[in-house]
Formats: sequence, C-alpha cells, structure tokens
Amino acid sequence: MNEEGSGAGGYGDGTRAVRAGLPEPVKYEPTLPGPVFAAHFHLPGDPTGPYTYGRDENPTWTHLERAIGELEAPGESVETIVFASGMAAISAVLLSQLKAGDVAVLPSDGYQALPLLHEQMRAFGIEVRTAPTGGDAQLSVLDGARLLWIETPSNPGLDVCDVRRLARVAHEGGALVAVDNTLATPLGQRPLELGADFSVASDTKGMTGHGDILLGHVTCRDPQRAAQVRRWRKIAGAIPGPMEAWLAHRSLATLRLRIDRQCATALTLATTLAERSEVTGLRYPGLPGDPSHALAATQMRRFGPVVSFVLPDKEWAERFLDALRLVDDATSFGGVRSTAERRGRWGGDAVPEGFVRFSVGAEDPEDLIDDVLRALDKAAG
Repeated sequence: MNEEGSGAGGYGDGTRAVRAGLPEPVKYEPTLPGPVFAAHFHLPGDPTGPYTYGRDENPTWTHLERAIGELEAPGESVETIVFASGMAAISAVLLSQLKAGDVAVLPSDGYQALPLLHEQMRAFGIEVRTAPTGGDAQLSVLDGARLLWIETPSNPGLDVCDVRRLARVAHEGGALVAVDNTLATPLGQRPLELGADFSVASDTKGMTGHGDILLGHVTCRDPQRAAQVRRWRKIAGAIPGPMEAWLAHRSLATLRLRIDRQCATALTLATTLAERSEVTGLRYPGLPGDPSHALAATQMRRFGPVVSFVLPDKEWAERFLDALRLVDDATSFGGVRSTAERRGRWGGDAVPEGFVRFSVGAEDPEDLIDDVLRALDKAAG
C-alpha cells in the first residue's frame, strides 16, 4: 500500500478530504453552507449567470463537485459532474460519448447492472463487446473500439487489470477510456493519473460511506467531454437533490479516517480467512498472496474494504451470514457498518453458490474478527 503525505496538490489525503470544496471563509457564515433548495433562481435580463434553473446547476452541487475534483486530481484542473446515482453517472458517460455504429468494450465480470445497459446500447445501434478484467483480457477485443470501460478491482470478483497499459493501447487505437473507481475511491486509486479519460463512481458506496445516500459522479480533464456529460445530465434529468449533495460533501470529511480503518481491517480479515480450511477462492488485492497484489500495488494506494471468498455451498454460506451479529446482510459495500451477502442469490454474477462478498466497516477490528470466527464455527457446526 503506497501511503501519501503532502504531495500532489500540496496536502495529504486527510487534509484534502476535510477541506475539499469549501468556499472562502466569510465572517459569520458557516464553513460549509447549507443545502440550497431551489427549482428556479432570480433571473432578470439575459440568463448569463451560473444558476438559472434547478435541473441545470445548483450551488450545493458546485461545492461538492469541486471537492470531488480536488480528491480525484489534486492540484489539477478537472471538471466533476454529480448525479443522482452511480448508474446515472455510468450511463451518462457511455450514452454521451457513443453513437450508432460505435464499439464499446466493457468488462464481463463488472457491476451487475451493466448488462441492462448493454441491452440499451445495442438498441441504440452500439456494438458491445465484453471480456474479463483479469489478465488485461479486454485488450483482445479492443480493436476498432470507440470506448473502453474498465472496472478495477472488479465487483464482486476483485480481479485487477493494468490501467496504464490498457489506457495506452486504447488511446493508440483512438478509443476513450473510462474507469469505474467505486471500490477504490480516489484515496485508493486515481484513474486520471493512470491515463483514463473519465473517472466514474457510485458515491453511494465508500465516498459517502454511511449507507444513506444514492449518488454518483464523473470526473474528467477535457472541458468538452465534461460539457457533453453535463448536457446528458440535463437531458436525462438525473440530478441529485441538494440535501443529498450536502450530506455527501459533509461525509467526505471523514473519508480518509473511514477508508484507512476499513482497509486495515480488511487485510486482517483476509489474513484470518486464509487460515480457515472451509474458505476457498479468497480474494483481496492487499493480501500479499493474492494473484492481483503485485499489479494492484503499482496503481493503488489503498486496496479497498471488500474481501470475497467461497464457502462450501449455498446452505453453508447462509448459515454463516445468519450467525453474524455485527454484519448486516445487505447488498451494498463501502459503508461504516460491515455488510456481507451471498452474491449467487441475485443471479447474473458468475460465482459459486457459496460465494460471499464481505464489505468491512469501521467496527473495532478485534470485535469484527471475533464475530466472523464465531459465525464460521457455527456455520461449520
């Protein structure tokens, strides 16, 4: 894990997370202004100002977008666009950048909702090709593509691909590159520094981290590309509410505190699980023995909160989940409360019936590990 003190942008991750996006101080005004609830704004004369109508822009979004941009690319000029959900952000990039006749390359082992988007893109006349994340397999279907979509680490399998290599080859062939950075967050990995054109995330997960907000974002350097994504948001109306945007900005202040605790405990959990005979298929990029560790260590500064593993069968996995006391059986990840689920219950993911995706929260590590060991023992019963 590559730690960072003061460096790009002049400050360390924790300082940036606490201060990002705050306006210049004004006497008697709050440090972070409250949410602005407005469908319309006073607009005499020509509409030349920044805020005209609530579907276009909002001051609360502006503060959050600046904050996320500072985390995605410290010290650089980038544009961030926030959305009502991660899926809205994903759709905005793909559908604003592609047209009929174009080719898109997506991971075959990525976010479970992506196949729904595949269907829509094909209906629009866009060719969709897929390949697994591991082994940089997407290179094999990249020829002639207009856009390459990368998800690393992949969800839920936690495979890792070489973003620098894929971005270089894609750009040589004239393709744009977007990276879904949901699992890592900008504190774990910065896709734009690795060569991507777009960094995209569901901020429902680790960025906001409390399991109570649906949100997403897109960050890119190219103002023209950003304008296209922003225009798509306006057309689709996939905008966040001001309260959600304000809560998200507030939540960023604890991002480093949360992520550091979660990543450290995730490594402890993975190390503990590696010693259990009933556990197979263990994956965590931060584990020295993980197949992806060497590559992940070259492009990730933190390895994320998610650990995946396989228990002998469906019933075994469900007994384990039922026995947990400190872990919620829920389908999201990245929050301060640990969650776990048997992914096979949804269908769609190519995983064994006993596959468990475990998202480590901010509980005391010894309490969480004790709970997991107790539940494993009870499940083995």
